[in-house]
Amino acid sequence: MTAYEPPGDPGVGTDPATGDGRAGYDAVVLAGGAARRLGGADKPGLRVGGRALLDRVLAACAGARTTVVVADPRPTGRPVTWAREDPPGGGPLAALAAGLRHTAAEHVVVLSADLPFLAGPTVGRLLAALVAGDADGALLTDADGRDQPLVAAYRTAALRRELAALARDREEREGRPDLTGLPLRRLTGALRLTRVPDAVASFDCDTWDDIATARARIREHGHVLDEWISAAKDELGIDLDVDTGILLDLARDAAHGVARPAAPLTTFLVGYAAGRAQGGPEAVAEAARKAAALALRWAEEAADAGAAPAKGRPDAAPDATPDTRPDA
Repeated sequence: MTAYEPPGDPGVGTDPATGDGRAGYDAVVLAGGAARRLGGADKPGLRVGGRALLDRVLAACAGARTTVVVADPRPTGRPVTWAREDPPGGGPLAALAAGLRHTAAEHVVVLSADLPFLAGPTVGRLLAALVAGDADGALLTDADGRDQPLVAAYRTAALRRELAALARDREEREGRPDLTGLPLRRLTGALRLTRVPDAVASFDCDTWDDIATARARIREHGHVLDEWISAAKDELGIDLDVDTGILLDLARDAAHGVARPAAPLTTFLVGYAAGRAQGGPEAVAEAARKAAALALRWAEEAADAGAAPAKGRPDAAPDATPDTRPDA
């Protein structure tokens, strides 16, 4: 695989076409598959890095104006709109058509619910590639160069047009205007597509070996801290991105300048102070700066205390009575 892309600020709440800060896309997440290669397990609910696969995907498209999940409702880390194809289990085209009924944006990101390494910046790249040209869609390709149409951004009108054409064609041929069971390639083959190579973000979990690979990868050195912070924020319901380097430096200063247990306690107090101030990342940074300065002053005093008595420092307590006996 190529370089790992850690979770982070989605950064895609800005319309890539206008740059004016408004969410310019909707998202449809397909999460109702049978997971036969996993023995029928609840794939969207399987956890990687302590977070359900579905929640990881939802975090990646957090900048969407509307997010539709096509599956039976379940608890999720953020609010979504639920939809279901009729009948359930009708395949990706039927599921996509069901999800599109709840969207209104010009662009739609279409994702499967089993992408452990998908992150916001990748969604942003797909949208940027889409609006930069005149193609109907922009999709990721995997390590072998294969198209991944369920990790893609599309023009909503193009999807609706081709889905409607497929339904009409089926009605003429079979007398049934539905999309149940039709392969996804019937849709993508009719679209003009731009390809964006990304071997990591396109990695999906179809087997238990895939799940094991994903769980091992996020615990590799250099990845685990970002993964842990993202998981903890999701678990605690915190939507705040701060400079972790500031907090790590503060923890180091508190541990070295005061005592090891001061590190976690100090960072907790900084977070509490920022929360009471109802501030964002700037409030955290300011509280961390003050606490770091205090830790530095504390360390300087400790260094003085460990040195020889400074000039003018009394050896006795100020209120002690001097012993004036001749033989003292």
